[in-house]
Order: sequence, then C-alpha cells, then structure tokens
Amino acid sequence: MKFYIYTLGCKVNTYESNVMKDKLINSGYIESNEEDADIYIINTCTVTNTSDNKSLKTIRKVLKNHKEAIIVAVGCMTQVNYELLENLNVSIILGNSGKSKIVEYIEEFKKTNKPIIKIEDIMSKKFEDMCLNNFNKTRAYVKIEDGCENYCSYCIIPFARGKVRSKEPKIVIDEIKNLINDGHKEIVLTGIHTGHYGADLNDYSFSKLLREIEKIDGLKRLRISSIEITELDDEFLDVLKSSKILVDHMHIPIQSGSDEILRLMNRKYDKEYFIEQIEKIRNIRPNISITTDLIVGFPGETQELFNETIDTINKIKFSKIHVFPFSLRKGTKAEELPNHIDDVTKKNRVKELLEISKKLEIEYFNNFINKEVEFLPEIYKEGYIIGHTGNYLLVKTKGTIKDLNILKKVKIVKIEYPYCTEG
Repeated sequence: MKFYIYTLGCKVNTYESNVMKDKLINSGYIESNEEDADIYIINTCTVTNTSDNKSLKTIRKVLKNHKEAIIVAVGCMTQVNYELLENLNVSIILGNSGKSKIVEYIEEFKKTNKPIIKIEDIMSKKFEDMCLNNFNKTRAYVKIEDGCENYCSYCIIPFARGKVRSKEPKIVIDEIKNLINDGHKEIVLTGIHTGHYGADLNDYSFSKLLREIEKIDGLKRLRISSIEITELDDEFLDVLKSSKILVDHMHIPIQSGSDEILRLMNRKYDKEYFIEQIEKIRNIRPNISITTDLIVGFPGETQELFNETIDTINKIKFSKIHVFPFSLRKGTKAEELPNHIDDVTKKNRVKELLEISKKLEIEYFNNFINKEVEFLPEIYKEGYIIGHTGNYLLVKTKGTIKDLNILKKVKIVKIEYPYCTEG
C-alpha cells in the first residue's frame, strides 16, 4: 500500500513525520505522491487558532478527495482538540504519543475496519523513543526532548506536549553515531524545549550531553535548533568556549523587547538580563550569528512599548529576526488579557520589524566580505552550489552536483541578498 504524509508546524513534527515514514517503508509500505496514496497521515499543529484551522482544513480536504483511503490524524491539534474530528470519517486519531507505533495502528484498522481513537494523558507519558536514519546526507535532526513547562501566557504547547521528557543519553549518542556513519556532516539537536534536556534525568544536563556528543568521531558540525536565554548558564558557556564542533550560530527567542510585555507573556527574564547574556556569548564567540523569534501586537502592546522593542532589537543587533503577529490561542492566559491589538496595526508592525531584520542581516553579512568561510553545499542549481556556513551565512558559488555534502572553502567578495557570493 502507498502512503503520503502532510506535516504541519515545527521541526519536531518534521522529525516525527520522518520517523513514521521510516517505520512504514521498513514495513513494506511505499511512499507516494499527494494524489495517489492509499493512506494519508496528517501530522497536525495547534500553536495558534490559525494552525488548528489549517490542520482541520487539510484533514477535510483529504477526506473529500480520497474517500476510500485510510485517513490518520496525529499530533498537537488532535491531542488537545480531537473532538473536532469526532463527526468526521477519520480512520485513526492519535495524539502526541504512539506515532512510533503507526504501522501497528494501521494494521489493526485494516483488520477490523473500525475507527481507532487513542488520545492518552500526555502529562503522564514517558519519552517516546524514536530514531531516524533517512535524512539527506547534509543535515540531520535528532529529537532529544519533548514537552515544556514554561507556560508562556500565549502558548498552548505545554498542554499539547506535556511535561519535559528526555531521551536517554546513550540512545542520543547511538543515533548520532549512526547518522554520521551514514554520511551526515551536521547534526541539529531539537525538541520542544531543547535546552531543558536532562531536567527529568538523574544528575544530568543539556551541557553534559553536549560534552558527550563532542567526543563522537566524524561529526563536523553540531547545531542547536533553539534555546532559551535562561538556559545559557555557566556550564553551557564553558561548553561553548571549548567546543570544536558547536557552530557559530544560536537561535534564542526573545519574543518581545519590552519588559512590560515580557511580564504579560510570562517569560522568565527581562530585557537587561537578555542583553547581558548575549554579551557573555559574544565575548566567547565574537562572530557568532544570533537569530531570534519575536511576537508583535501582543495584548497591551502600545506604540510606546513597540518602540521599546525596536530599541532593544537595535541594541542587541540580531543577525535575523523571525517576526510573528500575535495570534490568539483559545485556552491560554493571553485570551483573558485586555487591550487586544487590531490586525492592521499588527501587520504594519510586522512589516517594520522585517525591514529592520533585513538591514541587520545584511549588516552581519558585510562583516565577512573579503574573508574565507567554510560552507556545506546542500543544493545544486543551474551550475551553482548553495549551502550554509556554520554561522548560517547562505553561500552561493559555482560548482557541480558532485560538490554536495562536501565542506568547501570560499572567499566572500560581495553580498547579493540573501546570498554571500564569490563575485
């Protein structure tokens, strides 16, 4: 039988979709295109109400166009809102546990032809071990953690993903070793709250895991998908100082540059703390690229508070900003806050910050003109190879398809946004 997987949302969902794909292929199922499958799996997202609607729209589209197919809905939306699907003809509904048993559930449905709904209490679940080996040979994601206990006022994810649960260190190390043996040059550690890895383990921490990974032969680059500023303790900074494989790039969400909005968001820091920690990082790695996430139009964000955010952003000088308009999520504390911002204002603020982001990005790029950098080609297109440096400069230079996945050194001569080129 042939299958197709829709993946909505974050890198963790991408990882888990690939795990399901691996399981199916290893059991004799065949990956197909979107139009011609017998089984459709929708890995849903619920981070905003819009995400819920997109997930639901995808499920309804598949149900309408493929009436005879086995339809499987899994993930965050089904974990917190599976009732939305109860009156639809969905074959299998899973939450955020049991994805690694996807073949078993499909086989059960094929035998009984009876709908399966399996939504478990995510707060009491242990880490569901998953390992993956089917990424491309350039960059592989390794999920090391699940769950979050930050309870930011705008976020439903702690209820969709549960408490912090960590993959056993030995399993992480073995997975990375296998990926390196398969030819991967770069590993990206990912999770829902990646830097909180080890909080549920006995006398273990994220930094201890990083030191273990450092010992693995053959790994050229190690990247962290995202980490909170509060997790950059002295132990982590020591690892950053001594590591030969941690890249010069960190993604650290700030979400707002206003202390008042950070308080309303229930973030665990103020802007001065954030700035001080960034200065510590740059004292260790002067050329490091620091990217961030930012939410604009949060309830109560006056023009004055928005201007405070702009001031903070310009002071920190991120190398790229991912900007999101605030999107109300039912069931969160932010839903109850007064002074919600209208859509036009949010749209204008997003546009203004994206312009600042581009300016800061080009400013960062310019630091590397007439300097030699090493990059890992990921794409071949019309006589050019394109890939990223460790600090996430996007390099484009002449090459052949044989150059892919081989570390190359080039001298950057000029910036042709979004590329750094040899001229």
